Amino acid sequence: MALCSDAAMVLFYDIAGDVADHDDWHSREHFQERLSVDGFLRAIRWVATKGSPRYLVTYEVLDVAVATSEPYLARLNNPSPWTQEMMPRFRGMVRGFCNVVASSGFGLGTAAVAIRFNPEQGAEAELTRDIEQQVLPSVTREKAIVGAHFLKPDQPPPMTREQSLRGPDQAMPWLLIASAYDAAALDRAIAGTISSDELRKIGAMPDITTGCYDLHHTATAEEACRSARAAFGRGLASS
Repeated sequence: MALCSDAAMVLFYDIAGDVADHDDWHSREHFQERLSVDGFLRAIRWVATKGSPRYLVTYEVLDVAVATSEPYLARLNNPSPWTQEMMPRFRGMVRGFCNVVASSGFGLGTAAVAIRFNPEQGAEAELTRDIEQQVLPSVTREKAIVGAHFLKPDQPPPMTREQSLRGPDQAMPWLLIASAYDAAALDRAIAGTISSDELRKIGAMPDITTGCYDLHHTATAEEACRSARAAFGRGLASS
């Protein structure tokens, strides 16, 4: 696979109120906390340029078993005071741990498209095969698109104190994510190979959600471990 691993936690959501406050918390505290949990490898925050919700966040993890690991659940059930203040402001959370079924290309661009969809009943195997063998290679043949990935959700994560503070999460559907160093290349792919019409032709249900995003912040577990925890926190001036 072309990502850091064959699994990821993916989140889509909006934030009520000051998004700058969210971004400060997310970058200074939340990324540090998540990347300090065994099994978390890289965190990426994207911000919508077309479509909604505002945020797409991915955490590449060793495998989907991280979702029920003791260190991860301990963190979720003991949120910091800042996290407790932030959680009620989340809106429309769609969250899930996913297996990376197939990838094409490698690397990370500064623009991304995320397409959420579900298969027609009985079309699961054919749709999976067509995405893996035809759709993903076609997407990365487009100039400036560096990687495309097909993810399927695992079992929904268990309820935790963090989730209870923001309300139940919506289930994650099937997902296509592609990134590029030129957003125009993604626009061409959305109009062609990965258009809603094309996905429906190969077995996707009509209700398809497409969003375009710009890279906002990314960090790895190695970076987090090399950074002193005291260097982050509320009330510090933005760097």
